[in-house]
Amino acid sequence: MLPTLNRKLYSSRSELAVMEKVITLLSLEVCHGPDIRADDNHVLGERSTEPTATVHSGVEAKAERKLTVLETHGYILGRTIGSGSYATVKVATSDRHNCQVAIKIISKFQAPGDYLKKFLPREIEVVKGLKHENLIRFLQAIETTHRVYIVMEYAENGSLLDIIRKDQHIDEARGRRWFRQLVEAVDYCHERGVVHRDIKCENLLMDHGLNIKLSDFGFARGHMKPKNGVFALSETFCGSYAYASPEILKGVPYRPQDSDIWSMGVVLYAIVYGRLPFDDTNYTQLLKQVQNKVSFPRDPKVSAECRKLITKILAPLKIRSKIPQILVDPWLCPNPPGKDEDTDTNQENAHTSKDEIKSVNIGTVTFDRKMEEVKI
Repeated sequence: MLPTLNRKLYSSRSELAVMEKVITLLSLEVCHGPDIRADDNHVLGERSTEPTATVHSGVEAKAERKLTVLETHGYILGRTIGSGSYATVKVATSDRHNCQVAIKIISKFQAPGDYLKKFLPREIEVVKGLKHENLIRFLQAIETTHRVYIVMEYAENGSLLDIIRKDQHIDEARGRRWFRQLVEAVDYCHERGVVHRDIKCENLLMDHGLNIKLSDFGFARGHMKPKNGVFALSETFCGSYAYASPEILKGVPYRPQDSDIWSMGVVLYAIVYGRLPFDDTNYTQLLKQVQNKVSFPRDPKVSAECRKLITKILAPLKIRSKIPQILVDPWLCPNPPGKDEDTDTNQENAHTSKDEIKSVNIGTVTFDRKMEEVKI
């Protein structure tokens, strides 16, 4: 059983009640178009100035319907797959991309001003230059007077959390393959000066081939490459309680790259054990737990090599493994010359049970400590 997975840390009280992040955003194209305020409560209410669709009845009579903004870009909305206080996520059919996509629809009237002016533009700026096979691909951003539409790759097989819920825990063959994909995606981001700061099972989506796709860059930060060998420190205490590193929980300036690595260690533990390593229901107890050596349950049975890797990642900052060390770890890369062969073998074992999702204890409790973000 997985304990609470969605406890949040926010940088200020004013953002606490309203900060619901976009799954991940990319601005490859920003388009503007007028809409009809009278139809503002309908996600399809915005009308375009593009040519209208005409329906002929008889010889002379015709009824005209103006295309929606999304229709002018070749998107036909389908079912809703997620919703929040000021945003909705829908599946859409795309003529332009010849596939299904996911579209996040953000209401400018309901979203907080700080989010629209600060967090959303920052997220777009961060992810627009990222392109990796294990990152959710972002296709387009469309802005109108009343809404912002974010078009992204649709991960049809849900999240890693969904699979853990179904299977209770993940065998090491699949776990090795998925964890390697996560490490490579994060390494790609770090090499480009991008830190994620909210790595967790819910943000690891699965494509049609059951490959990991890291998503949701709402807390990400760019321009974090070291200068003259010196890494910039962050004082934005964000992310999820159960995945937060000791330095974040203690509220001290931290290197976000190291905290991303800690979060990956929590993910690996959740993969192979089907539960989180730390109990996040009590902050005081959580802080004690993360500063002690991680413990492992008797069941399920996990190899000593995998446990050693987890221990090296969920370790004090001074001895915590770095990504280059993780990539050559004996458990993650048992046969370095035959990586492709190992991947093919793991892919054959990448299966998901068809059982119904088992209930788990999932909560949504926000962390209300006031923290001010320091510009770096």
